[in-house]
Amino acid sequence: AATHAMDIIGRRWALRILWELRETPLNFRALQERCGGLSPSVVNRRLRELRQADLVTLTPEGYRLSPLGCELGPKLLDLNIWAERWARKRRPSSDDGAMP
Repeated sequence: AATHAMDIIGRRWALRILWELRETPLNFRALQERCGGLSPSVVNRRLRELRQADLVTLTPEGYRLSPLGCELGPKLLDLNIWAERWARKRRPSSDDGAMP
């Protein structure tokens, strides 16, 4: 189950879509624009996958996070904090011979 969940949210642009829906529902065009003009086919495919996974739902106001998607939000923030710490520790120091 965990591997399947990671596969879904780890797909290219899935996290970005979840991030853009964190505060307010968005219609398809607004979501596409917030994702930097991502191709409609990719947005459509990711939305379909995220809806099938019950992380996103379609309402009259637009696409929005489902209750499960909302639960995921704080966990993604925790992951982001961890990733930033990890990246700082992985930066080569000036005395390890790496080029800046």
